[in-house]
Amino acid sequence: MSTSNVVEKSVPRQLLWLRNDLRIQDNTALAAALQAGPTVAVFLLSPEQWLAHDDAACKVDFWLRNLVELEESLATLNVPLLIRYAAEWQQAPEVIAELCQQLNISAVQVNTEYGIHESQRDLAVGALLVDQGILFHNHFDQLLFKPGSVLTQTGTYFKVFSQFKKICYQRLYGYLPETIATPKAQAALDIASDAIPNAVAGFAATDPSVQALWPAGEQAAQHRLQTFAEQAIDDYLDERDIPALPGTSQLSAYLAAGVISVRQCLHAALAANQGEFDSGKPGVVTWINELLWREFYKHILVGYPKVSRSRAFKPETEFLAWRHSPKDLLAWQQGRTGFPIIDAAMRQLLATGWMHNRLRMVVAMFLTKNLLIDWREGERFFMQHLIDGDLAANNGGWQWSASTGTDAVPYFRIFNPVSQSQRFDPKGTFIRQWIPELKHLSDKEIHQPKLLTGLFGTADYPKPIVDLSASRQRALSAFKNLPDIN
Repeated sequence: MSTSNVVEKSVPRQLLWLRNDLRIQDNTALAAALQAGPTVAVFLLSPEQWLAHDDAACKVDFWLRNLVELEESLATLNVPLLIRYAAEWQQAPEVIAELCQQLNISAVQVNTEYGIHESQRDLAVGALLVDQGILFHNHFDQLLFKPGSVLTQTGTYFKVFSQFKKICYQRLYGYLPETIATPKAQAALDIASDAIPNAVAGFAATDPSVQALWPAGEQAAQHRLQTFAEQAIDDYLDERDIPALPGTSQLSAYLAAGVISVRQCLHAALAANQGEFDSGKPGVVTWINELLWREFYKHILVGYPKVSRSRAFKPETEFLAWRHSPKDLLAWQQGRTGFPIIDAAMRQLLATGWMHNRLRMVVAMFLTKNLLIDWREGERFFMQHLIDGDLAANNGGWQWSASTGTDAVPYFRIFNPVSQSQRFDPKGTFIRQWIPELKHLSDKEIHQPKLLTGLFGTADYPKPIVDLSASRQRALSAFKNLPDIN
């Protein structure tokens, strides 16, 4: 990392502070910075903060690998990329302010983030910079609609997705967010970029096989988007729930890191649907709805900040009598529950840093309903292992499955993992991929090996850790006994 740079003090500069916007295409803050003056970019390494947020080692590795690609892209614009260290975000104001003094920065340009800790960090940085006569510009970039702009008739944030979605479509028909052109290169600056570290203390090395599943850089992200739009989006409605098929976009990690923008995704979807939003190809419409689910949970994060504080959205569910069972929790985490679809999904997560979306719901409901273990345990474990870990989406998904959140599944609607397995992996293809000790079983037997005896036994596969029927009744009783505090 460079410690000193020769700087022309007479030329005020812009500082582009990169966070989860690791791209040069369609980047609002980058475009604004280069339009305003000579620009330098910076990224802060904050390992203690990342550990506190349960960020996965594979996600941190993904950030670093994307920074390597981004540094090369920024070089084509003559924008140097500096790396600075702020172990926790409380140190960010001083680190950014010091860099501004060193580089004669007149304004810092950022794209807005919406978590409560991110907002507090930015407020603290902005306050210190203003005291020093340095401007701090927040840009709307991460979403299609600003939080607070899609509200109910009474001026509150929506709690039901279908109502939120309806307003979003009405807005999109009136105004389609356009992508921002990549800026032209600026004159070269006498500032060298820093070397990007290939590891950060506190985070284990990522297996090369996982890295190969998630190639870094905008080019890789754009290729993935283009391939999905051309080859898979038409069948998305029919194939997105089949974990053995490549029926999803696999873009979530790139969206979470900002290697691709939601605007680029929306435009690609519209191009595949002759410009239609809620009509035309069902697969395209379904995928646009998934982009709006992402939007919805980000808005919930702002409108109801308690979800950032590990609080249940439905206050009465804070009184749920969750079970404390480290043994059952560990079996779930390690993929040893005795339910093949659950165990296959958890093994996929551990091996790849990603889990199929249908299975995220199935395993979450199994943990929170059949095992009656607090959803926060699952939320934390997912964040610690997901390459696409995102606070809003992860929290929203877990609280939906646990029936504690906004627009959540009714508590009495509990997925049966065996029937889910039979429905979405009918031939056991996905199960055989991740649980090879069961691959000899028939398509019928593989969903419920506990029924087998004798020669067809599965001595190397665990017995079910819970009775589905009894545990379902236990969950129903726990929810029925909640106090009415509304």
